[in-house]
Amino acid sequence: MNKLDKDYQDLLYKVMEEGSTRDDRTGTGTLSLFGTQIRHNMADGFPLLTSKKMAWKTMQAELKWFLKGETNIKPLLEDNCNIWTGDAYKKFNKYFEDKGEEVGICQNGFSNHIKANDDFAKKWGELGPIYGKQWRKWRNYDSDYYDHDQIKELVSNLTKDPYSRRHLVSAWNVGDLERMTLPPCHYAFQCYVNEGKLSLMWQQRSADLFLGVPFNIASYGLLLKLLAYETGLQEGELIGNFGDTHLYSNHLLATREQLKRTAPELPTVSISKCNILEGEFEVELNDYNPLPAIKAPLSN
Repeated sequence: MNKLDKDYQDLLYKVMEEGSTRDDRTGTGTLSLFGTQIRHNMADGFPLLTSKKMAWKTMQAELKWFLKGETNIKPLLEDNCNIWTGDAYKKFNKYFEDKGEEVGICQNGFSNHIKANDDFAKKWGELGPIYGKQWRKWRNYDSDYYDHDQIKELVSNLTKDPYSRRHLVSAWNVGDLERMTLPPCHYAFQCYVNEGKLSLMWQQRSADLFLGVPFNIASYGLLLKLLAYETGLQEGELIGNFGDTHLYSNHLLATREQLKRTAPELPTVSISKCNILEGEFEVELNDYNPLPAIKAPLSN
């Protein structure tokens, strides 16, 4: 078994055995631990779990969406990526329920309306100033509304001053939180250069351990790889720090299934095109031979 999957399965087991039963905003209920970590040496392979098949294309679509500074779900739906649809639909539902009116449209119908109707998409597909807005256009209200492009600044500073301790990108903009459909779960990441190797550590306040965390690991692993390619650095270590680390109560059977598995080796990823400032890249996943996917419901 590869070390990443083993470490991840060890964390699943730890939360199963030691987690406290807690209520949560979705009403589902969780087992939760506070303060956990995953570390991965990028030289050991690309961090895409093999103990279950992962949605590789979906993860890429979301990362491109972040890097382009997008905050509307329409481009995601056009890429067949539905991971934010539930949050947008929940907001849509709440608007009509608060008015005492029937919604009159299911989530699939809602998605079809977003894709087909630009006016509908502009009103109901918008999630507010979430990740992409903060990464690419953090608003400075004291300087004639100047926007900070944190990704552009990061790439520039990694090149000009690699040993700086300020290679940090934040999505936790306190002044914008109330305007976001969902406050950032992975709210900041920091880069570190040593001996020509780039490492990346991200911070996550809320970690859906079965569904979300494997996705986050792969996404930040790909971001590290793209940043290293863009800046001419080698790839170092990927580190994830998690606050509320939880398993939803309706994920426990799926978790037990994954804990029984012995994972194949990790794949590799090669980059053929990369323009991180435009949010464009082309990558190829090699030697990915995962065990079958394990389905579990997403709690919004």
